[in-house]
Amino acid sequence: MDLNSASTVVLQVLTQATSQDTAVLKPAEEQLKQWETQPGFYSVLLNIFTNHTLDINVRWLAVLYFKHGIDRYWRRVAPHALSEEEKTTLRAGLITNFNEPINQIATQIAVLIAKVARLDCPRQWPELIPTLIESVKVQDDLRQHRALLTFYHVTKTLASKRLAADRKLFYDLASGIYNFACSLWNHHTDTFLQQVSSGNEAVILSSLERTLLSLKVLRKLTVNGFVEPHKNMEVMGFLHGIFERLKQFLECSRSIGTDNVCRDRLEKTIILFTKVLLDFLDQHPFSFTPLIQRSLEFSVSYVFTEVGEGVTFERFIVQCMNLIKMIVKNYAYKPSKNFEDSSPETLEAHKIKMAFFTYPTLTEICRRLVSHYFLLTEEELTMWEEDPEGFTVEETGGDSWKYSLRPCTEVLFIDIFHEYNQTLTPVLLEMMQTLQGPTNVEDMNALLIKDAVYNAVGLAAYELFDSVDFDQWFKNQLLPELQVIHNRYKPLRRRVIWLIGQWISVKFKSDLRPMLYEAICNLLQDQDLVVRIETATTLKLTVDDFEFRTDQFLPYLETMFTLLFQLLQQVTECDTKMHVLHVLSCVIERVNMQIRPYVGCLVQYLPLLWKQSEEHNMLRCAILTTLIHLVQGLGADSKNLYPFLLPVIQLSTDVSQPPHVYLLEDGLELWLVTLENSPCITPELLRIFQNMSPLLELSSENLRTCFKIINGYIFLSSTEFLQTYAVGLCQSFCELLKEITTEGQVQVLKVVENALKVNPILGPQMFQPILPYVFKGIIEGERYPVVMSTYLGVMGRVLLQNTSFFSSLLNEMAHKFNQEMDQLLGNMIEMWVDRMDNITQPERRKLSALALLSLLPSDNSVIQDKFCGIINISVEGLHDVMTEDPETGTYKDWP
Repeated sequence: MDLNSASTVVLQVLTQATSQDTAVLKPAEEQLKQWETQPGFYSVLLNIFTNHTLDINVRWLAVLYFKHGIDRYWRRVAPHALSEEEKTTLRAGLITNFNEPINQIATQIAVLIAKVARLDCPRQWPELIPTLIESVKVQDDLRQHRALLTFYHVTKTLASKRLAADRKLFYDLASGIYNFACSLWNHHTDTFLQQVSSGNEAVILSSLERTLLSLKVLRKLTVNGFVEPHKNMEVMGFLHGIFERLKQFLECSRSIGTDNVCRDRLEKTIILFTKVLLDFLDQHPFSFTPLIQRSLEFSVSYVFTEVGEGVTFERFIVQCMNLIKMIVKNYAYKPSKNFEDSSPETLEAHKIKMAFFTYPTLTEICRRLVSHYFLLTEEELTMWEEDPEGFTVEETGGDSWKYSLRPCTEVLFIDIFHEYNQTLTPVLLEMMQTLQGPTNVEDMNALLIKDAVYNAVGLAAYELFDSVDFDQWFKNQLLPELQVIHNRYKPLRRRVIWLIGQWISVKFKSDLRPMLYEAICNLLQDQDLVVRIETATTLKLTVDDFEFRTDQFLPYLETMFTLLFQLLQQVTECDTKMHVLHVLSCVIERVNMQIRPYVGCLVQYLPLLWKQSEEHNMLRCAILTTLIHLVQGLGADSKNLYPFLLPVIQLSTDVSQPPHVYLLEDGLELWLVTLENSPCITPELLRIFQNMSPLLELSSENLRTCFKIINGYIFLSSTEFLQTYAVGLCQSFCELLKEITTEGQVQVLKVVENALKVNPILGPQMFQPILPYVFKGIIEGERYPVVMSTYLGVMGRVLLQNTSFFSSLLNEMAHKFNQEMDQLLGNMIEMWVDRMDNITQPERRKLSALALLSLLPSDNSVIQDKFCGIINISVEGLHDVMTEDPETGTYKDWP
């Protein structure tokens, strides 16, 4: 492709490809696709996206096509790979000018340079790193920033390579440029700190951007660039210096506004400092040992003392807590039970930890976590009032639990309490002791303190097992608090019922459960929605517990089920409806058939909920789970649900419908339990089997359930089912047998065997195409015992139950093998006798023996020659299936 003549044409087509008109867009995309493999095309793209006078959208598209080309055609071994000459030209062009004015395009160019570096640096592109180093030194702000941006993406990409040779190259690179990277970062950091007081937001932001990028480079080099980083003075000097820099940046937050771009960048930089420490601790725990003391001192002072007031922010506190937690829990720092078996490095780290976590320090951390971080905030209480369902979702952590303060504080509390429970148990017990008796409803602070302490007692339930008489506490303290109905007391009602849920599986007398059920019934009628939702959660934990007794629960079943159903109708959020449905499902599962009198309302409501949840596939999964337990509870009466149930199964298992991605697994389980509880086949139930053929083609992990469903149809109505679907099913099985695993082959053949067992006349006819495959497997002596056993089971059914069909099959196989029928029969009997020990199931051994014995009345000389072998395995089989009757002392056949 000639650059001069092609540039205009490519530019025109790229312009068309940015059009919103599909009639213009589609032909342009097709033309660009054809040019992808043309020599010179990427040189044209380079000229286009580096031409700042052209339209931004056209340049953006040119960058994307260039990046796509690197992925597909840059490697030497790739089909239509770029020539080495063109790649050399492109590499040189990419690093000629770091002056892209558009941020988004500059980022894309940096990324594509990094993609090339991953493949070519340093061997084919030795000049890349020196060029970047020189470019980040220039005084031009734009060029310096773009070079630094590229430097970061290149470093990030090279650090991600995992092959040993690549790791060695990155170690060499890191050693060579680490000093420069440190100097660069220090320079930009000092510049930023000097400019903060200027008040010029643009200058501060520009300087801060460079500080952030240079720190990102240094993070990758520090964490990934050294095998033993603790032996490198520059690395350890940088890491030790982070704490002072963090203090400086935190102080800067006082002079930078709380709601602007600078503040956002400043907080990102502070968080990046903590990420360096967390990553280094994760990758090099023993190299981190000299930093343990300083890290703990810094984190504890900013999070648990007044030092952090006015400068810390939520994400920073979370990161500091993560740092403490990782040090406390780190396996590398935990000595063996026998200290002498521990490494010196482990013992040193453990010694530092023990020296830091003294009684006063642990006590202060524990008290501060409970009395400060566990307290419900004004924002949370407001959310409770304005959006109770949103509050319950937030309380469970939501999707961002890892970066959310409340769950992070709770996890830290659990980890520290577990590690130092002997020290902290008396502290928490003392806090409990001071809160005995009722609390004044007018004292909101006292109510919140008690809520926080109860939270701690619930989180530490397993650790407090031997220290708290929970049964007495439940009767004397907790139950009375549940009965306080004042509106201000609702945080405590909710916390107490949550607390009981935490202790249910730890320490709770079975005799007390009726008292708890009575309390749950009352709380499910509470005026506050949050309290009712929390009560439903505790109910689920209670019925899920292994000490659950149905007889204790039944007197409360009707009331609870009715109240749960009302709660399900009242809540509006998808997550909350799912939660309540899971509770209902759990109750139905545990009481099973005894749910029948109470499910009428739910049965009527579920179709409406299914319709309303059309856009919420996860809620539909919860509905499917409920239906599974409902069908199992209703048994044969579930037939009354078919007008709703069968369309749900149809949709959930139809692979042509998009929702199947979410619903398929539960839909198949529902289909199976519906069959298992169906008193008879119905036309509608038979019709949904049309979904099965595409499911078998998927060959997914759901195949096992599919085979169970097929077996269900065979046992439920073999004649009608086989006449309708056996031809298509047999075709699917033949395709499966070509590519399926050994276990899969066994599952397929078991279905065939069941069809022959249930319908010995129609079965062989319907699955006739598979039987030669089975016969051939026997004759050739299939080497997998489980498969051979299944072959013999299938053939045994044919031979014993349909002799005429076996004769025609033998005749067919004789023609196929070009042998005499008698010779082929003799070979089969010989192999059968030889492989009888492959059969482990007594029923199938009995079947095989009977099948071979059925041949003995024949006067065929081949069969008579095998007489001894047949009798021998028959006697062995007889011994296997005979069992002693304990009443009479005689032996009888089984089954």
